[in-house]
This record gives sequence, structure tokens and C-alpha cells, in this order.
Amino acid sequence: MNRYPRDFRGHGPNPPDAKWPGGAKIAVSLVLNYEEGGENNILHGDGQSEAFLSDIAGAAPWPGMRHWNMESIYDYGARAGFWRLHRLFTQMDIPVTIYGVTSALARNPEQVAAMKAAGWEIASHGLKWVDHRDMPEEEERRQIAESLRLHEEVVGEPPRGWYTGRCSMNTVRLTAETARLDWISDTYDDDLPYWMEAGDRDQLVIPYTLEANDMRFATAPGYIEGEQFFTYLKDSFDTLYAEGQQGRAKMFSIGLHCRLIGRPGKIAGLKRFLDYARGHEGVWFPRRIDIARHWAATHPHKRIERPSRMTKDRFVERFGGIVEHSPWVAERAWALELGPAHDSATGLANALHRVLRTASRDERLGVLRAHPDLAGKLAAAKRLTPESTAEQASAALDALTDEERATFQRLNTAYVEKHGFPFIIAVRDNTKASILAAFETRIGNDTDTEFATACGQVERIAELRLKDILP
Repeated sequence: MNRYPRDFRGHGPNPPDAKWPGGAKIAVSLVLNYEEGGENNILHGDGQSEAFLSDIAGAAPWPGMRHWNMESIYDYGARAGFWRLHRLFTQMDIPVTIYGVTSALARNPEQVAAMKAAGWEIASHGLKWVDHRDMPEEEERRQIAESLRLHEEVVGEPPRGWYTGRCSMNTVRLTAETARLDWISDTYDDDLPYWMEAGDRDQLVIPYTLEANDMRFATAPGYIEGEQFFTYLKDSFDTLYAEGQQGRAKMFSIGLHCRLIGRPGKIAGLKRFLDYARGHEGVWFPRRIDIARHWAATHPHKRIERPSRMTKDRFVERFGGIVEHSPWVAERAWALELGPAHDSATGLANALHRVLRTASRDERLGVLRAHPDLAGKLAAAKRLTPESTAEQASAALDALTDEERATFQRLNTAYVEKHGFPFIIAVRDNTKASILAAFETRIGNDTDTEFATACGQVERIAELRLKDILP
């Protein structure tokens, strides 16, 4: 079974109404990463110094050595940047979520006390601020467990949320498997929370951001002044706020770091944005735990039987009748590279369409000939499939006058004699009158044109049938 794991569909073309508290048009989630004291350092048992997200141009790790300049930049975040940000947020009465590296929290008790006193959420940012890319799965699992243990020891309560950052391909699954977290954020794939199924665990994911993020002050291309940061945040806010005014409320995550945005010239841009956002009606500044609780209560997860996870037998049982009397179409579709994108009506219809489009002409002709005549003898004898019965009834083809029935029978006979297969049309897209009009027009087409038209109608019928049973 060839299954593709990435989910390109997400909430699909019609995302849910977030229904933020108070009818808010946007939820602005401010996240402050606390990493100072958890970064790579031989004092922490690492083999080299830190080289990530600082104001040092072209920084590189120093193997086996401490890097005084790098350390002092991180120290600035703890000694000065944090307190400048703490004053800003508490004076504006805006709560934030802390992504706290556990070992850093353990080395910064005064900052932890200030976070707690302010009522901020302290989520876990992993045990250490290091790259997990090459970390063996068992070691990463051990570090996650140790981070949860140490966090509760240092903070006084366990974290309800998690963001690793420099994660591995295993991180999201491993954190979900703990079944101890209300939310995880190691994704950047949506403007709304969503549910992820990890085994028996329904895990809420609150996507994060790397672009509305002050880390861009330390990357190229990036921001070089607070005004650029303000402009980007304002433009993002304006777009999302307008969508909220149209009934499509979204979430706006903003990522911050004490040693970066905590500098005087940079924080000015952040303050300007907060003043701007607060000048609008219907702006909610939640902690991420507040978003999680709201989403769980308002949009609880509902599991469905997913086509991409079905066995072949179950798949054919469920979808073998979508294309009239042609279960082989479903059998071949099951063998394609299915994934989450095919768990919707549109996605699965595409898989069935691909099979039909690549079938031989004789196979497709067999599909066309498997369809019943409209208002024909099978309908009169009540021998149609349930799907065909409902479809023909939707256009009142089961309640024809004697004259109308005679017209359909005449057209059916003439059409089959000319083209060699029944007249096929997606009845649910039509009325009795439009069906008759199409019948009269299409009977005059050449057979190749009509063959292509009929195959297109088979695809449309399949799509409509799938929309009855899939999202």
C-alpha cells in the first residue's frame, strides 16, 4: 500500500469559523522564546558553542570552546531584554506564552517567578536549545520525558504546550504520544489550529511562525530595523483582520526572543504594532493554552473512516459502487499514492478519475454501458442501484407523465443505436427540462465527442456521490 503522509488539504476550501470569544475577528498569539542558559555550551555538556540566532554575523560553532561574545549576547536576553519585554507586556496587560527551554528555566529563577506572577503560560521548548535533526528517536524520547519532569520541578506545574523548534522528523509524533500536552506547535502549516491523530491520541496542533518572528533580525534576508518588523506585522494583521471581518477569523502568531526583540531599537517596532493592534475592535490577545481550550470546546475532534487508511477490501466495499457497476475502478484507485488529501470527496474523486482517464477505451466503454437508461425499463422495474434511484428521483424522473416517459424511451433508443452506449448526464446538476434539452442536443454529436462527454459526466456523477459520504 503506497501512502503519502503529508497533508496538503488541512481545513480545505471552507475552514471552520473560529468563533473566538466575544466575536473577536483575530486572535493574536504572542510567544516569547526563553532560551538563555539552554543553548549549546560546553558548560552544559555540549561539544561546541552556540551559533544560532544572534547578532554575530556569520557565527559558527567553536568545537570544545566557550564563545564569550555569543554567551554575552544570550546573557543580554536574560539580564536586560527579558525585563524590558516584561515591563512592556505587563504595562499593556497583554498575556504571552513562554516557550521555555527547561534547562534555561532552571538557570533563571527570577525570570520564572516574574512569568508566573504575570499569569503567563510557560510551555516547554524542550530540554535544551539544540538541533534535534540527527538525534536518535530513543534519545529524543528520553529528553522529552526529562524536560516534562524538570519543567514541573522548576515551574511547579507541568507544561500544557510544547514547541521544540529545531526538531527532528520524530518530534511531533513523540510529543503527541506523551498524551500530556493540550497543544503542540512544531508546525507552520496553517492560520488556524487543527487536530492530528497520533495512534489513539487526538492531539491539538497550534501552528507557529518563522516569518512574523524577530529571528529575521538575525537571518538574511531579514529585518534591520524596528520599523521593518512593525510594517510586516501590521500588513499581516491587516490581512487577517479583514478576513475576520468577512467571517473567516484567523490566528496570528508572533515569535519573539529576549536577546533579539529585547534590544531598544527593535522593541520600538513591536510596541508600535501592539499599539496599532489594540486600536482595533475585536482583537483577542490569548495565551496559547487559551486558544487550545477554546478550540477543544468549540471544535472538538471527530474521527472519520479515512479512505487513505482503509484496507483494500474495505476500500472496494465502500467505494466500489461509486462508478456504476465498476468496482475495478476503486481497486485501481486504492493502489495509487493516496494520502490525507484523498480523504475528502474532491480528493478521492480525483483518484477515481485518474483510473478512468488511464483505462483503455474498451474499459471506459464498459463503464458507460454499465449505466442505466434514464427513466428506462430498469427504473420502471425498480432495479436501479440505490444511487441511481435517488439521482433519477432528484429530477423527478420517477414521476413522469406517459407522454414524458415515451419521449425518454424514444430518445434512449435513438441515442444507443447511434452511439452504442446509454445517454449519461449528472442528473443532480439538472432539471427534467434541462436533461431533455441536453438529450436532444447531444444525440446529434459525433460518437467520439459524445464518448468524451459521457466519460466527463461519469466523473461528475462519481464526485457528487462521494460528496454525500465524505467531507
